[in-house]
Amino acid sequence: MTDSDSKSVLHRYLRSAREAMVWKLDGLSEYDIRRPMTPTGTNLLGLVKHLGSVEFGYFGDTFGRGYDEPINQQDFEADPTADMWATADETRAEIVAFYHRAWAHSDATIESLDIGAAGAVPWWDPDHRVVTLHQILVHVTAETNRHAGHADIIRELLDGAAGLRPANDNMPTHDPNWWQKYRDMLEETARRAAGLE
Repeated sequence: MTDSDSKSVLHRYLRSAREAMVWKLDGLSEYDIRRPMTPTGTNLLGLVKHLGSVEFGYFGDTFGRGYDEPINQQDFEADPTADMWATADETRAEIVAFYHRAWAHSDATIESLDIGAAGAVPWWDPDHRVVTLHQILVHVTAETNRHAGHADIIRELLDGAAGLRPANDNMPTHDPNWWQKYRDMLEETARRAAGLE
C-alpha cells in the first residue's frame, strides 16, 4: 500500500465517522439534541461541536493552517467544557455548519500535505508534541469514532434509534419483541453469573 493509499483509507474512515455523528441528530427535538444524558453531561449537539473544535485544532493549529472561526474561540479557563455543549443561542444549524466548515478545512489540509508531513500539537506534552499527518489522521479518526459510539448510545437512550447509518443500520432485526427477549436473556445471564439467581 502506498502512502497515498494509506492516506485515502484513513480519510475515508474519518468521513464515514463524521457522517454518522451528524446523522444522530436527525429527527430529534432541540431539547433532545442538547439534553445531558450522562452524569458528566454528554449530549449529542455538544459532541458535534466538540468534534468541530477537534478538527480545527488538529488539522489547523498542528500544521500551521489558520482559520477564522469565532465559534471555536472558547475560553477554556472560564469553562473547561466550553466545546462540549451548545449555548441556547447557538442553533443546531450553526453547530452543524461549523462542523462542516471544520471538515472542509481538515480535508484541505489532508489533501495538501503528504502523509509524513510534520506538525506540532501545541497542547501536548513537549516530548510528544511533534507528529505527522498520518498520526493525526489516526488520532482524529479514533476520537471521532469514539464519540460516534457515545452518540449511538445517547440516541438509543433518547428514542430507541440505533445503527450505523441511514442506508445500512447494521442491526440484525428491527423487531421490538426480538430485542426485548434478547435483553431479558442478557439480564438473566448477568444475574446468574453474579449469583443473584
